[in-house]
Amino acid sequence: MLPAERKRTIVKLVTERDGCSVAVLADELDFSKATIRRDLRDLEAEGRIERSHGGAVPASSVGTERSYDQREVDRLDAKQRIAARASEEIRDGQVVFFDAGTTVMEVARAAPDAGYVAATNMPELAMELSDRELDVKLTGGTLRPRTRALVGPTAESFLERTNFDLLFLGTNALDARAGLSTPNEAEAAVKRHMVERAGRVVLVADSTKFGERSFVSFADVDDVDLLVTDAELPAALADAFADADVVVEGDST
Repeated sequence: MLPAERKRTIVKLVTERDGCSVAVLADELDFSKATIRRDLRDLEAEGRIERSHGGAVPASSVGTERSYDQREVDRLDAKQRIAARASEEIRDGQVVFFDAGTTVMEVARAAPDAGYVAATNMPELAMELSDRELDVKLTGGTLRPRTRALVGPTAESFLERTNFDLLFLGTNALDARAGLSTPNEAEAAVKRHMVERAGRVVLVADSTKFGERSFVSFADVDDVDLLVTDAELPAALADAFADADVVVEGDST
């Protein structure tokens, strides 16, 4: 197993189990404890885990942003179920904007191969769609390696002069009072423009986002037309979406 693959596996195990000891990781991956400790130091420096006594726990706080690599392996099955349902919203002839993010990437992978115009602020997602019979637009802008999103004035200018029938929107956190939020101000600004220019907003968010608040709010619950998720909403969120007449669909709804 190559070091990069080993580190991805460590992040996956730590995230899925809400923490792992050095001994367990060394045993399951069949590497020495010294190697695992070095990996944990590297991963902590990258913000992908937090070290604890004898092991590691997932990295999470209002002001801390997990990397794309870390989020990509987190709850993949749930994201794919969300994506399968959300992608059914695409209609022939539409202009569809795909937000940057791991869940929206799964929506792109599940989306039809033809019949609509696609736009995104994520180069990797644009490449995912590039071998299909689609006209694919990329916003331009400054790349944030941590999330692989394009942000800044160029991205915002693109969004200010364009309109979309459908937006697949991601979020780092979803709270009844704070709405949708993200750790980074530049990404929040781009997301606000997406929401403003979309005829219909489909929020794709798994249950780990419920009741969480991040640094910058970029949309309210009533900006969403459809929430596709993987679990029943907690009472406060369910009431907020019901009051806003937002349709909610998921594994337990």
